[in-house]
Parts: sequence; C-alpha cells; structure tokens
Amino acid sequence: MRIVVADDSVLLREGLVRLLVEDGHRVVAAVGDGPALVAAVLDHRPDVSIVDIRMPPTHTDEGLRAAIAARGHLPGTPVLMLSQYVEPSYADDLLADGSGAVGYLLKDRIARVEEFLDALDRVARGGTVLDPQVIAQLLTGRRQDSALGSLTARERQILALMAEGHSNTAIMQRLVVTASTVEKHIGTIFAKLGLPPDDARHRRVLAVLTYLRG
Repeated sequence: MRIVVADDSVLLREGLVRLLVEDGHRVVAAVGDGPALVAAVLDHRPDVSIVDIRMPPTHTDEGLRAAIAARGHLPGTPVLMLSQYVEPSYADDLLADGSGAVGYLLKDRIARVEEFLDALDRVARGGTVLDPQVIAQLLTGRRQDSALGSLTARERQILALMAEGHSNTAIMQRLVVTASTVEKHIGTIFAKLGLPPDDARHRRVLAVLTYLRG
C-alpha cells in the first residue's frame, strides 16, 4: 500500500515508517503538521494515511481537523487516526460523513504489530475500526436512547464488534456461532436502529455512528 504518515514526534514517525516499509508498504510522505498532511494527501492520493490526532501548534485536535479537511477534498480517502488518550467525540467526528474508511486507535496498539497492521488494512479497504478501549469507555456510564436500549445483550455485543471493525466472518468466529446467526442479528440491529435497506457497508457505518451517539 501507498501510505502517508503524519506525526509531529520524529521518533514515532520514523518508527512507523520503518515498520511499514519492513511490512512491504511504501511510505510516500512523512510529515509533522496538519497543513503538510492535507498537501501530502492531495498530492499523493495514498491508499491510507496514518495521522496523530494531536499535532502543532496547540496539540489538541489539529491532526483530526486536517484529516477531515483532506476527506473533504477527497471524500472517503482512508484515514487511521492515532491518539495517546481515549476521546470518543473524536471517533464521532471521523464517522460523521458516513462514508467509512476510518479508524481510531490508541498509540499503544502499535506495539501489537499484527493487530495494528490488520486494522490499517481494514481501514484501507473501506472498513471502520475503533479501539476496544474507546468502545469500553462508551459502554461505561452511558445512557442509551430508546433505539439502543431495545437491543439485546447479544445484539449490543455484535454492534460493539462491528464498531471495532470486525467482518461478519470474524464475528462468527469470535462468538462461535453460524454465519446465518450473525447475519440475522445484524439485520435485527439495522431494523431496531431504523436503518432502511441500503449498501451493507454504509449501513454498518451508520449503525456504529448511532452507537457512538447513544
């Protein structure tokens, strides 16, 4: 894959470049601020970009804003965001356009190389990947609206796995159930959340967005 890396930490940036190159990918640009990220994405049109949420000058959400700006110019361009901290609202901002091809992982996840590279691949292929810790925080102390509250425990479990970016096959293997069981549960989830028949991947993104906004 052709990849853009954006992180103001030279150490982490170069570490990511080395990791990606060793895995057979091509890093077409490695930058350290938001404007440079937007320029690199528009110039190179990478298969996916890896972006630190907090970058100069204020180290708040410049990376996130730059990624959203890049997707404004190139709708659906895949972006995997990295953060040192869990901030569910960032995931909500990323998913807001409903087009998918986004991910939000904690930086600690990079140390789990295979898991990190798998998440990167899923985002590049148009999937949505949220860090399990983000999902866990969303579940803690959250007041569910009537639609989410109508989901059964198994349906909430499956929706959480969808939010982590798992395919139907992966969910089937994780829960040790049949493919038809997973499909039935997902169909019920879509119905309870009021998501009419549409492109399957698009509905998955909308379901995850509803989950986040619950």
